[in-house]
Amino acid sequence: MAETTLRVCALYPDLMNIYADRGNLLLLERRCRWRGIEFELWSSGLGQRLDPNDADLFYIGGGQDRDQERCAVDLAEHKRDALQEVAARGGAILAVCGGYQLLGRSYQLGDQVLPGIGLFDAVTVREEGPRLIGNVAIEVELRPGERRVLAGFENHGGRTYLGEGTTPLGRVMKGHGNNGSDGHEGARDRGVIGTYLHGPLLPKNAWFADWLIETALRRERPLKPLDDELEATAHADARRAAGV
Repeated sequence: MAETTLRVCALYPDLMNIYADRGNLLLLERRCRWRGIEFELWSSGLGQRLDPNDADLFYIGGGQDRDQERCAVDLAEHKRDALQEVAARGGAILAVCGGYQLLGRSYQLGDQVLPGIGLFDAVTVREEGPRLIGNVAIEVELRPGERRVLAGFENHGGRTYLGEGTTPLGRVMKGHGNNGSDGHEGARDRGVIGTYLHGPLLPKNAWFADWLIETALRRERPLKPLDDELEATAHADARRAAGV
């Protein structure tokens, strides 16, 4: 008998999915089912409004510029209020790469400035210089006093700058991070996470997937441990690729 159910809503999975984002969802499903936790996945696309109570975790990946533009407008028109309600109650949202950029206040695309939905006080701009590409590792502290490493791959032309009082997800150990200059990567507000790390992210960092599950389900006790020999190897390989 299932202990409970994790309900996940993938935003624009047909448009924002260019960085192996499906792998993140598959890992969440497997780690839930291996523990007897049921997993429900549904999607919300262009023109569809959200009910903030219909999912425990909302997920948005990265996309091409033309698709990101369509999604930015749709988020502002149809999904902003629901996602702001999720964030306000401490709910779980994971946004990767292009999705992360759209959770800020604005995103510069060519001569346009696309609207963000303002979950983070952050702006993404285009500046002179090369794309920020390569393996990356960051140090994060998602639980007080517990520092861990997230490892992945980044590939973004936009530079993201956080406003004062906005908490970065982590400190760059190797790689570029938000903008290649301030040493910060991603942004975090309780259960809302934005990051440039993909590749996909969760199979390289199974411990982080478990943190997301616990946060989304509002669990007070840690999840049952799994035999993570293969997952530990994947994490070690990702760290080694980043030089950590």
